[in-house]
Amino acid sequence: MDEFNIHPPMNETIKILLQLQSLEINGKATPAQAKQTAELRAKIPPPILAHYDRLVARGKKGVALIRNQSSCSACHISVPRGVVLTLMHNTDVQLCGSCGRYLYLPEPAATPEPVAAPMKNPKPRKSKAPLPSAQ
Repeated sequence: MDEFNIHPPMNETIKILLQLQSLEINGKATPAQAKQTAELRAKIPPPILAHYDRLVARGKKGVALIRNQSSCSACHISVPRGVVLTLMHNTDVQLCGSCGRYLYLPEPAATPEPVAAPMKNPKPRKSKAPLPSAQ
C-alpha cells in the first residue's frame, strides 16, 4: 500500500464489505461474530458503510458480483464496459446503475495456457479438371 494513502485500495474495501455481508446474512451472530462484524465495520469508510446499511435496511444485499465481466449478479442488467474497466484498474468503487449495489469484480481464475493440439495433415486438394474449351 502506498505510504501516503490512508484508505485501503478500493477492491480491498469491497472485499471487506463482502465479508461483512456474509457475516450479517446468517442472522444470529455469536459474540465472536459480533466482534468481527464491528472490526470490519471500522475498516470501511463512513459514506460507503452508510450506503451499504441503507441497502441492507431495504432487505437487499449490499454487494453484487459482476458475472462474465458484463452483468450484475443481483439484477442481471448489463454493466457498462467503463464501469468494469474502472473496477479492473482498482481506482474507485462502482455502483450498479440499476439496483444500486456495490459491484465487485472477482479475481480472474488462473487458467492454464491451452496446449495446441497437433495439426493433422491436410488432405491434398484435388486439382480441378480443365474446362473444355469452346471451339
